Formats: sequence, C-alpha cells, structure tokens
Amino acid sequence: MWYHTLLDTFRDSLEKVREYFPTVVGALALLLLGWGIAWVLGRASRGVTDRLLARLGGGAAVGDAIESSGARTVGPKLVGGFVFWLVLMLFVAVWAMMLGIGQIALGWRVRKEVSNEWMLYLGGAVALGFGIAVMWNPAAGALSVLWMIAFFSILFGVSMILLSFRLKGLARKGT
Repeated sequence: MWYHTLLDTFRDSLEKVREYFPTVVGALALLLLGWGIAWVLGRASRGVTDRLLARLGGGAAVGDAIESSGARTVGPKLVGGFVFWLVLMLFVAVWAMMLGIGQIALGWRVRKEVSNEWMLYLGGAVALGFGIAVMWNPAAGALSVLWMIAFFSILFGVSMILLSFRLKGLARKGT
C-alpha cells in the first residue's frame, strides 16, 4: 500500500534527523560560544575605552573637548563593535582552517577506496585558503568578508557536489 511507502520514507527521514542531530547541536553550540566570547570581549573593550577616555578627560580643556565631541558615547561603541567582529572573524577563520584540514585528511584516508579523492583535496584546499585569508586580514570589512564567504561557499559546494556524483557512481557499481 502507498501508506507503507510513506511510513518508510518518514521513518528514514527521522533516522537521518537522529543521525545528524548531535552534529547540528554541536555546531550551534560552537556558534553561540563564539558569539558569546566575541560579545564579552566587545563589552570589555568598551569598558576599557570608556575608562581611558575618562582619564584623558582629567584636564578641563581635554574633558570639555571630549564631552562636546560625543566621544564618550561613540568611541567605546566603535571599539567594542570592532573587537566583536574581529573575534567573530577569527572564529570563522579557525573553523574554515579546521574544515580544510579535515577534508584533506579524509581525502588521504580514503585514497585507496575512492579514485577521485582530489575533490576532497580541492574542498580542503579551498577551506584552508579561505581560513588563512580571513586570519591574515580579519578586519577587511563586512562586504569583503561577505564576498569571501560567498566565494568559499560556491567553491566548496561545487567540490562536494562533484564528490557526491562520484560516490553515487560507486554505489551503482556496488563497490
């Protein structure tokens, strides 16, 4: 009956969700951890900048100049925001470098079972290169980082699609 097929499909889908759930939860936990650390460091740098501006304001003329410029409110926010995005970009860089190293290591391990392991090497090299580029210049600006992420995503996605076609071909052969 048709409902057996539907139930089997639903059962298989639930099995896939159960299989990938720990990975998704772990990724979300790391994302929240990175976001939290960046937020704390951003807040701490705002406090340091605020105290520094308060000390600079010790003299009457300097204090009046800082007060009239609005630097007591804008400066700490700018520094805190910069530190927040800097730490966040460093987390992205480390993630991409770890992903690249993992892909290259996986390609090395399966080189005897899979004939086109170069696709894993390509994905790993792209991820590693992206991580190094972000680590090299993390303050490049939001737009350039957005373009780098888009370029990385396209190259990595294409290499994984090529790998999936290769693995699908192996499954058909029964090897």
